[in-house]
Amino acid sequence: MPVSYPVRRRRSPARPALAALAATVLAAGALVGCSAEDGPERSVDAFLTGWRSGNLQAVGFVDPTGARIPAAEVAKEIRELSGELAATPPALKRKGDAKITADTATVQVEVAWTLPGRTRWAYDRPVRLKRGGDDQWQVIWAPQVVQEKLGKGDQLALRRDPAPRAGVLDAAGAPIVAPRPVVRVGVQPSEVADVKALVRQLDTAFKAIRPVLTPPVDLSDLPKRLADADPGAFVEVVTLRDEAYRQIKPRIYDLSGTKFVTDKLDLAPTREFARALLGSVDPAQADDLKAHPDRYVEGDLVGHGGLQGRYDERLRGAPGLTVITEHREPDGTTKPTGTEVFRSEPKAGQPLKTTLDVATQNAADAALRGEKRRSALVALRISDGAVLAAANGPGPAGENLAFTAQVPPGSTFKMVSALGLLDRGAVSLDAAVACPKTFTVDGRPFKNSDNFVLGSVPFRTDFAKSCNTAFASLAPKLGPDGLATTGRTLGLEATWDLGSDVFTGKVSTGGSGTEQAAAAIGQGTTVVSPLAMAGATAAVARGHWEQPKLVLDPAPQQPAKAGPGLKQESVEALKAMMREVVTAGTGSALRDVPGQPVYGKTGTAECDNNPAHTHAWFVGWQGDVALAVFVEQGGSSTASAVPIAERFLRALAAR
Repeated sequence: MPVSYPVRRRRSPARPALAALAATVLAAGALVGCSAEDGPERSVDAFLTGWRSGNLQAVGFVDPTGARIPAAEVAKEIRELSGELAATPPALKRKGDAKITADTATVQVEVAWTLPGRTRWAYDRPVRLKRGGDDQWQVIWAPQVVQEKLGKGDQLALRRDPAPRAGVLDAAGAPIVAPRPVVRVGVQPSEVADVKALVRQLDTAFKAIRPVLTPPVDLSDLPKRLADADPGAFVEVVTLRDEAYRQIKPRIYDLSGTKFVTDKLDLAPTREFARALLGSVDPAQADDLKAHPDRYVEGDLVGHGGLQGRYDERLRGAPGLTVITEHREPDGTTKPTGTEVFRSEPKAGQPLKTTLDVATQNAADAALRGEKRRSALVALRISDGAVLAAANGPGPAGENLAFTAQVPPGSTFKMVSALGLLDRGAVSLDAAVACPKTFTVDGRPFKNSDNFVLGSVPFRTDFAKSCNTAFASLAPKLGPDGLATTGRTLGLEATWDLGSDVFTGKVSTGGSGTEQAAAAIGQGTTVVSPLAMAGATAAVARGHWEQPKLVLDPAPQQPAKAGPGLKQESVEALKAMMREVVTAGTGSALRDVPGQPVYGKTGTAECDNNPAHTHAWFVGWQGDVALAVFVEQGGSSTASAVPIAERFLRALAAR
């Protein structure tokens, strides 16, 4: 039998006056009850504990007529009344002591539900109790204890109203991802005369679409889907951007069974537009629903990877939530009663403003188009460090090599080595520095690309022609830590906060003479990312380092402090050498690019002991734009990285 809690009657000598006063108060109405230890509060506390746990055996219940109700029946009814909220019982709190009138008592209780998205719905309910003949307090049970609008056979149900997802904005404040026209291409099975012929014709047409407009379309399962579908159904084959559809419309519009539905989807300007940096927005996947059952439901749009994933909570906003009551019919179905008991309005997402420039990003994407190797191109505005473009070539989806690659910089790092040597007075622009075919350090030979030899030439020529042996011979003048020290003045190894993951580099320090020589030419244990090298290049052009900027709103909380001014004499000498790389050195293909003079440094970096696996690099600037190009296993930089840089700069000049 359920256990409830008796009131302990304390007997003590009472003066006649006090007894009369007590009788008067009882006759007049309510009296605040005894302490929680002795009064109905103990029964209420047990009830609240049992409500959350589902075990009410410690509580006695009666209905409003006084008839006893089994505790298990009340527990079952609470679950049913809770409906769609049953999986997350409310927080329950007694508010003050009971008010007692004769053999009945009332205790106020706060009921606080935590709805999806951590939305709080709280209200007060009175819990009434009756004292039985055995002096035990029993809860008077009715559905309204759970919520005042609930009746027998009712339950709570939750409705969600998705919030408008905010956009990622470019530097001008315009949405990068915006509603753009698309065409859903489908087939009606009943109108197809020859399925195999139709699949063949569609496949040929889809393959004619430029890859920049749409990924490959797989039609292998289309015959089965058509066979399984209702004859009059619209079986969707692919959704195409409007420009892709128009490209092949004459080929597919009149094919038997084809149907077309126009629509709009939130898309970037092109399929490839900064896609690794931006990430994607897709319907909630199984992993999302499993990891965050309180945040997402099927059909929600979720950011995956890149900025869309990192700032998903900000961009998606908060869905509106409505709690309604439903009534269970005898056949087990439920019907809304039309009663709304709680509503929170949807809160639109907040946009994310970036420094990206659409024209520059399009130029970067176009420059990498057709490159079959993993590659990246980063462009910065020198005057303020704004990231204008971050493009990535082929590779795993979402892989942002432009920001996170950790690869040796090769001869582009001679920019850093040369600055360190110039700062220390170890060499001057026109000082003669020998460039032999090989130079041996502690038994390890260093050689030049294609084994070229320059002989004794000015240091500026060694730099322009990218002579490894000259730099290997000068490495001791930097000392064991000089290269790392100079690299840090250019922002390498610093902790950046720009709103996205970034690898800022790791520069070789200490080590043997062989390691120091290797580090001086961008080999050994030194590794960088294209963004880190673009930032270092912009520092040379600017005269001091500033952390690159990407996300403007919300502004990063802890951006790195600007670096000290670089030695003007050293920087001017380095600029002269980087210009000579273009006018008379390894970057001469950029000599006739329209516009302001181009400065740069090429680089070839061995990533293992196989010369065929060398990475290709180019870093440089033109006007107010600094850039870094990286091609994994691209071989000679003049054959891969430099042509990419040329396509990019020519596209900028033509806009």
